[in-house]
Amino acid sequence: MTAITTKAASALPDFCEGIQYFGEALPNFDTYGATPVIESGKSAIASPTDPNAVYQTLLAADALRYLTLQVTGSKASGHPGGFASQAEAYAALVMLGHKNIITEVGHHAPGFYSAMFLDRSLEDMGISTVQQLRDRFREKHGLLGHLSGYIPGILAPAGPLGQGQHFAMSAALLHRDKLFPFTVGDGGLGEPYIMSSMAHFNTAYPTVTNFLPVLVWNGYSQEHHSMVSLKTNAEMIAFWKGNGFAEVVLVNAKDFDDQNQAGEYVDSTAFSFEKRLEFTKAVLVGMDKAARSALGGKLTVFIIKQLKGAGVHALGAKSHNLYPQDTLTAPHIVSALQKRALSAAAWQIVRTNAERAGGGPAAKTVVTEFELPLAEIGELPLVEYKVGAVPQVSTTVMGKLVGVVGNKDKNFLVTNADGNAASGIGNINEALKIIHPTTDDTYHQAPGGQVYEPLSEDACAGLAAGLSLMGARTLWCSYESFAINGLPIWQTVTQAMAELRRKTPSTITLFTAGALEQGRNGWTHQRPEIEAYFASLMRTGNVFPLFPPDANSIQVCYDWALQTKNKGIVITASKSPLPIRSTFAQTEKGLIDGAVLLHEVAGGKTVVFAVIGDLTLIPVFEAAAFLETEGIGVKIVSIINPRRLYRPHDTAWDTCSEPDNGFLSDADFEQLFGGDALIGVTGGAAAMLEPIMLRSNSQRDSFAWKRGETTASAGELMAFNGLTAEALTKRAIELVH
Repeated sequence: MTAITTKAASALPDFCEGIQYFGEALPNFDTYGATPVIESGKSAIASPTDPNAVYQTLLAADALRYLTLQVTGSKASGHPGGFASQAEAYAALVMLGHKNIITEVGHHAPGFYSAMFLDRSLEDMGISTVQQLRDRFREKHGLLGHLSGYIPGILAPAGPLGQGQHFAMSAALLHRDKLFPFTVGDGGLGEPYIMSSMAHFNTAYPTVTNFLPVLVWNGYSQEHHSMVSLKTNAEMIAFWKGNGFAEVVLVNAKDFDDQNQAGEYVDSTAFSFEKRLEFTKAVLVGMDKAARSALGGKLTVFIIKQLKGAGVHALGAKSHNLYPQDTLTAPHIVSALQKRALSAAAWQIVRTNAERAGGGPAAKTVVTEFELPLAEIGELPLVEYKVGAVPQVSTTVMGKLVGVVGNKDKNFLVTNADGNAASGIGNINEALKIIHPTTDDTYHQAPGGQVYEPLSEDACAGLAAGLSLMGARTLWCSYESFAINGLPIWQTVTQAMAELRRKTPSTITLFTAGALEQGRNGWTHQRPEIEAYFASLMRTGNVFPLFPPDANSIQVCYDWALQTKNKGIVITASKSPLPIRSTFAQTEKGLIDGAVLLHEVAGGKTVVFAVIGDLTLIPVFEAAAFLETEGIGVKIVSIINPRRLYRPHDTAWDTCSEPDNGFLSDADFEQLFGGDALIGVTGGAAAMLEPIMLRSNSQRDSFAWKRGETTASAGELMAFNGLTAEALTKRAIELVH
């Protein structure tokens, strides 16, 4: 091995600047590596059994390992081991022309960045050399420690385990002619959502099999053995077949080991060169078979079984993470890099193949680099009820609009784990039909429907948010009480949307049957603390919780949400018939200003009620009526879009793609909320009132949810939480005297 400095390497390809070690040519390079096997104008190898293709796939795997270790070593930080154990699988996918690759494993990020560098995708962010790749790793405006929507060529973010399959299935649903492989680690396989979500998806969409799990079975998790490390090959195959996979392709490195390595998991880079080629060929042939199977209508998984850390600085769980001592000058890092070092000619071959594969750099070819064309839905048929008219169920009124959207946009999908009918939106099922293998008109279910109902909030949120990220319109519906189980992936998507380099429809939710309506069900159905989650997310700048006070308002809120891009829109409403208190014009103004004045009576002193929600307006109006008899002035302000009520510097709006800088001015805030006393009222978390409490200079207090209890009515439950007209009246009088 020779270390080559920048000066000595002046004759090298420019992209090689920053590579510390170059090796001698591998055996038979002149025979199998002299000419790129992916010919000019082609997008893939001609045959997986071609010796040239096998040889150059091995070169690509070694290049990926080298870059992954050098990039992480440059910061003594990051995760090389997991990706290294499946480098042959990733290289095989690329050589076969598949670049729409997703991962469930955020720790594979440096490997994915290395791949994006090799095919020149990262040039779109100014990274043209290995030195720049090193410099920008784990730096602001650079290559984040885990995958994000900011990186050219990367289809989806990756961080929390158990999410990647949702993105792959979403993409597969929208692009039936392309393969969407996603890597999943055996350490993360224990997440309960991965297998169940794929099983339900396959039942709902039996012909959509063009997503391909690539299981990286390396025996280890982050800091210990994986929980499936003791499974036999037969047991692992049975596990996948038992979960509905028709084709299981398993390639085990141990079958090719000629070095007598101990244990069931071995390092293929320690084999003789001939055996390395045999193993690489098996991976290439197996991956080709798996890809053809998945594209041909069979639910398929590809499994590569190889020891974690294969070809890098350490083996097993110890290869997972680099620590401060793991620098590029540390002997064990130097030794590992030198073992994987390629010749300059080999680097050029790898670069050319990577660039040609898939028809060009991923940043120019993968589906997420383009906006998905959206069906025209035209103007929605909004119906405005007169203020004071017969009470209406807000969710049902919105459901009519959802049906219209779905009938005009066949990519549109509604998801709900607990049943739309239970949330007052059974009309969505009637209009769009629940996706189900059993046709039954009584339950509005049939194959080919547009309502997806797995009994898992993660699966509901995952597919809905994933489809939105991939460019489609969706709606995730849930009980407020249960939605928390789906929020991790929804939050992942909204964060990714905040940094995407393209427009995509906002991910929209409808949370119904709020805690106050669930008295008889007890505290198990009363969890409005979820609103504190959204209150925190408002500060990211692209999350907008909406609280329409009635059936008029919810229509305008949904219409507005459909027109937004790259945002997370949360609509929360009751399923009970409630009074019509606002006009369309008022909500249109409320969406801009954040809130709207519903009621005002002058008096000696003025109490302002800042109210979030619809049911909560009932005790507030009762309190107002009493205060007016006492000569106390009252203003009732309905908070519809609380994100607008923050001050601009409270949020990170200016860091978001598709930035929204709409905030209520100080003067307008004072006009709406100014008075002698202010009382914030919400049936959810008090944190949602923060924007008002931050800015108000009045004597003030807040009334909010405390905890759940079993009660016979919403009124009794509100009373248990102190949300009564009597309590509000008493506190208002105290504040103005």
